[in-house]
Amino acid sequence: MFRHTPLRYATLSILTAVLVIRAFTASYFGLEILTEIIILAMLVLALDLVAGFGGMVSLCHGALMGLGAYAYALLAAKTGLSPPLAMAAAVAVGGGAAWVIGAVCARSHGIYFIMATLAFGQMAYSFVFEAPIFGGSDGFAGIPRLDLSMVGIDLGDSTTFVLFCGALLALCYMLVVVVLQSGLGRSLTGVMHNEQRMRALGLNVWRVKADVFGLSGMIAGLAGALAAQHIMFVSPGQLAWTVSGEALVVVILGGLGTLVGPLVGAVAFVLLKHEVSSLTNYWHLVVGVILIAVVMSRANGLFGFVENLVEAKRQRRIQSALPKEVMSDA
Repeated sequence: MFRHTPLRYATLSILTAVLVIRAFTASYFGLEILTEIIILAMLVLALDLVAGFGGMVSLCHGALMGLGAYAYALLAAKTGLSPPLAMAAAVAVGGGAAWVIGAVCARSHGIYFIMATLAFGQMAYSFVFEAPIFGGSDGFAGIPRLDLSMVGIDLGDSTTFVLFCGALLALCYMLVVVVLQSGLGRSLTGVMHNEQRMRALGLNVWRVKADVFGLSGMIAGLAGALAAQHIMFVSPGQLAWTVSGEALVVVILGGLGTLVGPLVGAVAFVLLKHEVSSLTNYWHLVVGVILIAVVMSRANGLFGFVENLVEAKRQRRIQSALPKEVMSDA
């Protein structure tokens, strides 16, 4: 079962403090990068829920986020539906599509599950790319942001929008923690470790997988709605499998199955992309080398590496505090 450690609490506190400080001190370009980090963090949080705690490595989460973006854009810009209802619809579309994918793919495992989710993602990409209603390969612009002027909040201001996105990310994080610590989360962990035993105990395995995948899709759909509001433009590229691939890279880079690690990975990935790309067009190569180093180190990502160091130090401190008689008996 997922639990917070002092290191995880400390990391969350540092990330929150940096977010708030940078929101009020960064330039316009810095705020754009900060918003990009938050939206990516929301997507990888959704992916870590199913991959890190359910063993369901997905390559369709980018498509789920893209579906959320298009659902919000179409309803808010084309039909004139109020942005709050359009955001709710985007969340519902992402969750519904993910639930169906999770139910269909529930009996597949490993590489077969990965390829099945990739196929679903590519089907969504092709459909959006070819359908005229979605604007084809050109996409469409003119997407409005949520209007909270009735409560004195102007989301047209970059700082306010960053804080709004950060607040939604915090709510999503708390929701995922509650789910993982609930009966559904414990069932999901049991399925990941021994699916046959859980099925023998009478658990409806496919329903557990579908429900958690649906919840993950809802978060991805919300990330898509925020992404559409951020750049006020949507295009089929937002559903490409490379978006899902980058999200998976971020989860592995940060620390699979830690929740906090992917947030750290999102920060590291976006900062690396912008800093290295200003020096060379081959920034993917640099990120790839770093990822290979992380994987070869056998540490669970950047955050997992730090966790292992802290735990090793704690164990040495405990052993040094034990009486010599106990050590000799051991």
